[in-house]
Amino acid sequence: MRPKFKVVSLTDAAAEKIKSIMAGADRPFEGVRVGVKNGGCAGMSYTMEYAEAVHPLDEIVEDKGVKVLIDPKAVLFLLGTEMDYKTDKLSAQFVFNNPNQTSACGCGESVAITPASDAALEATP
Repeated sequence: MRPKFKVVSLTDAAAEKIKSIMAGADRPFEGVRVGVKNGGCAGMSYTMEYAEAVHPLDEIVEDKGVKVLIDPKAVLFLLGTEMDYKTDKLSAQFVFNNPNQTSACGCGESVAITPASDAALEATP
């Protein structure tokens, strides 16, 4: 039996920040939902929100004690992505290190992403 691949992985910093955010939420949630949407000058942007429930087609990733739900329409765009959380002097934000991302706009709000091929999906452990 082949092990199930993880669409995304989390750095320690991202996992700790998500745990902190979830602990401060006004009510319990299933996890965080990550996806992509059309928009911005480069064509797409990443989305993150509280997940109130697991949808039947969600890809569920559990990493470092955090549950991340991936919108099924985003799986091929996010395959192989590492979520990180970066803090510097002027900002603190989640960062998506995505091998499928081909470019980003100058303001950093949107990206161009090419979906992973079926061959990449089959080759992922």
